[in-house]
Amino acid sequence: MEPLISLYIDNELSLDEKILFAEAVHRSRVLKEDTVALLKQEKQLRAEIVDCLPPQAAAFPRHYTLFDRLRSWRYILSGMGLAAAVLFLVFLFPISPRYSKAVPYRFVVYRPHAAKIAITGSFTNWKIVPLKQEGDSGYWDIILSVPPGEHRFSYIQEGKERFPDPTFPQRERDDFGGVNSILNTEV
Repeated sequence: MEPLISLYIDNELSLDEKILFAEAVHRSRVLKEDTVALLKQEKQLRAEIVDCLPPQAAAFPRHYTLFDRLRSWRYILSGMGLAAAVLFLVFLFPISPRYSKAVPYRFVVYRPHAAKIAITGSFTNWKIVPLKQEGDSGYWDIILSVPPGEHRFSYIQEGKERFPDPTFPQRERDDFGGVNSILNTEV
């Protein structure tokens, strides 16, 4: 019968069901007492909270005393002192980022029948840089500053034919159908 009480309180019964419920309540004293107790609980649950709170006096802002003003200045001055200490430590022990310097690297390729050889790569921002021919030996070389890291590069013969460095085993295809050598200068 308790589910019927809950349905009655929540107004989930039809009119015919409410009539049957009211008749059952009048016949059973226990059911009537349970229903009245639950209805009183429901009434308390649905009551506004404001009605339940005791009245309180309105709080008015108080005026600051001299002590309050001095205390706020103490916090300001201690904050300034802390900031000065941090600045002093930063100037005493400067935090400098570790800049890795570029290192000279010699690129050499053997092409005895070439009239002109150049190099291009990520360390030159893909600009074409000509190599020097070493006499009649067939060797071409250049020394470039290469920053630490992994770089891609290739040689260019006669301004047309691109080819990777034959002494570098690490290679990869680029987006233009060519092959680049991979140079790793990590320290």
